[in-house]
Amino acid sequence: MSDHLSRIVTARVGDPGAVAAAATRRVKATSMFGEHGKAMIIAADHPARGANAVGADPCAMADRSRLLDRLCVALDRPGVTGVLATADIIEDLLLLGVLDGKSVFGSMNRAGLAGSVFEIDDRFTGYDAATIAEMGFDGGKMLTRIALDDPATPSVLENTARAVDELNDRQLIALVEPFLSSWQDGRIRNDLSTDAVIKSITIASGLGRRTAYTWLKLPVVDDMERVLASSTLPALLLGGEVKDADAAFASWGKALKQPTAQGLVVGRSLLYPSDGDVAGAVDRAVSLL
Repeated sequence: MSDHLSRIVTARVGDPGAVAAAATRRVKATSMFGEHGKAMIIAADHPARGANAVGADPCAMADRSRLLDRLCVALDRPGVTGVLATADIIEDLLLLGVLDGKSVFGSMNRAGLAGSVFEIDDRFTGYDAATIAEMGFDGGKMLTRIALDDPATPSVLENTARAVDELNDRQLIALVEPFLSSWQDGRIRNDLSTDAVIKSITIASGLGRRTAYTWLKLPVVDDMERVLASSTLPALLLGGEVKDADAAFASWGKALKQPTAQGLVVGRSLLYPSDGDVAGAVDRAVSLL
């Protein structure tokens, strides 16, 4: 058992209150942005949706010790401003004491399990706004897939709007990640065409009774100038699973020049780069900012 894992298990077994104490003790970020003026957030909420695969390894993110080691490396790199994860992972990081000065975003809906027949019915099984506020975090993220051929979609939109309201009421960031999706051969596929991403943005931007604290988490696709012109809401650009690192970094750098683009939220491609160099991958992403 790694030292990280041993410390966490010891606390969880012998002193469960250590999590709340660590949250109270944590030094909060004074800003979401780094010295480069942008946010650089490491995402690690994939396992809770059963999405553990990276490349050819179907269980890469399921090894918690390995994931935590990589997160600790990433969070320690200059220019990294925060983390996005579910409660189990955030609490592990709190117990390790690596979240001082970082912004923290709680993942809120994870019931749309990858590959399930109910994947669109993405209910809120993670953080809620009240707990995010109580823990002293900066906001909550919700995956909002809009499937025009699935009757569960109105509930998805309603629940997302409710979370947007509850976060806005507490002056916490509501980070909405919209996709226009459809069923293809029994699986949900996200449409990453420019027009589809724009349509998802215009729908997501109108959710809730207030949007002062609403941000978007968006994929980088073709014609990002037109994509990001479809809303005035601040946007963080997501990484997704990257097959061609050079092409991905080039596209991220170009998109970050648009005025609403406020930074990156990247997970697997930085935590599990093909060459295994987590620090190098993170540093390269930070250099784009």
